[in-house]
Amino acid sequence: MATNRTFTMLKPDAVENGHIGAILEKITAAGFKIAAMKYTQLSKRDAQQFYAVHNERPFFGELVEFMTRGPIVAAILEKDNAVDDFRALIGATNPEEAAEGTIRKLFATSIGENAVHGSDSDENAAIEGAFHFSGREIF
Repeated sequence: MATNRTFTMLKPDAVENGHIGAILEKITAAGFKIAAMKYTQLSKRDAQQFYAVHNERPFFGELVEFMTRGPIVAAILEKDNAVDDFRALIGATNPEEAAEGTIRKLFATSIGENAVHGSDSDENAAIEGAFHFSGREIF
């Protein structure tokens, strides 16, 4: 059963390139309500824990370096069918393969620097949201 919340991070490349406002506008225009949001920076330990599922992959070290190089915007979003609808809004991981009008097509520069993270399941959305936010920070 689908829940109505998902988790996202605007990654360091999107923040560095000044796309926070434009991406948040696309998110809210698509009908998502922001239930929690913060501007923060991941420590190396935080990034390693958050992406632990990828720790055996060859790109893990690069991913950790990338995600810790600058600030991010973490957010919990709310909407019916949130996970699937948000995945459709952000587009394919490779911006060259992403559909026109998607966040990654508009703002990502490569597979590695793809502007935004979106939870891939309801279970991961809950885990990822709890990683970044305490209960009192979620509205």
